[in-house]
Parts: sequence; C-alpha cells; structure tokens
Amino acid sequence: MIQRDTCYTCYRPKTSCMCKYIKPIDTNTKFIILMHPKEYRKTKNGTGHFTNKSLTNSEIFIGINFTNNDKINEILNNKENECFILYPGNDSIKLNQESIQTKKNIVLFIIDSTWACSKKMIRESKNLKNLRKVSFQSTRTSEFKIKEQPASYCLSTIESTQYILELLNKHNLENIPKNSLTEFTKPFKKMVDFQLDCLDKSKNIRYKEY
Repeated sequence: MIQRDTCYTCYRPKTSCMCKYIKPIDTNTKFIILMHPKEYRKTKNGTGHFTNKSLTNSEIFIGINFTNNDKINEILNNKENECFILYPGNDSIKLNQESIQTKKNIVLFIIDSTWACSKKMIRESKNLKNLRKVSFQSTRTSEFKIKEQPASYCLSTIESTQYILELLNKHNLENIPKNSLTEFTKPFKKMVDFQLDCLDKSKNIRYKEY
C-alpha cells in the first residue's frame, strides 16, 4: 500500500494541501478547540485543523475526557479569563440577541465532534460541565456538500466559528475586517471543491470503463 505524504499544517495529503488558502487572523477572544479522536483521524474532511490554523489566538487539544488536562485547567483557573463553551441550551447566551458581558479575557471552547460524541465529551470532562454556554441561531445551510449533516441548520466547526466571529464583531468584542471574515472559510470551501472534483473524476472513469 502506497502511503501519501502528509502536510502537518493542515493535516491533509500534500497532493491536496489547502495551506495556501489559510490566512490567519488575530482575535481578542482565545479559542480552545477540543477535537474528538475520531475527528483527528478524518484527514480528508476535518475542519478543526483549518479553524486552529486560521486563528492565531487558538489552541487545539485532542481527546474525550479533559478533566485532568493541566493546560486546560490552567486556562480555566486563570482569574484573568472568563471561559465559555459553544453549546446550545436554554440558559445559553444567544449571541444573535445578546452580548457576552465581562471585562476579563474571553476564552471560548469549541467542540469539534459529532453531536453524540460532544455530549460524551462534556459529560466526562468534569472541568467543562459548569462553563457558561454560548450559542447562536443560524439560517445558513452548511456548504459541507461532501458530508451529510444531522440537520439543515448544522454547520461545520469552521463555519460555526466564522459565524461566532461575525457576531462578536457585531457586539464590538472583535474588530475583524470584513474581507478577513469572508476569507476565513476559503480553505474549507476549496477542500469541498477538491473533493467534489475527485468524485466527478471517479464517476467519469467508472462510466468509461463500462
């Protein structure tokens, strides 16, 4: 079996590297991406790495139970930080209607996983259970055409992060140029286009064989 070389920036095969489309942006908000191991293995279509590489003020951690993760606990216990987790709930701060009220450094935890696995990660990570939730209502449809979403309103990690950045801009918690926000999901869109092109070529080859 031939093993393809991997780009260890976007974690895709070098033949389909999307790094040239990544244009990192600076944010006041610190983003912590918690990636489930299953997502880490999805080198062909995972968007968590794109999100991490597109934000200079971000870190990524891979696992399921983060209860005893020293680095995460250090962030949570830092009195200068106000930590939140992006997750729906009746008691969540709905950024479409309201802003985050704090004078501390905002830290936003984002779970990169399926809904089922996300629930397990929060359930097992005792240090995340009591974090204040942040959510948003979206009327957008995901452009993840190569992957079936659980519902029409479900967005990929990078699409959700883009939406959050737009809302933080709206509340003057960020001051990100509009063109930077527009370009934020470009590596994701180019990846989807690449995958669709590969599928089309594969179908054409099979058709010619018959």
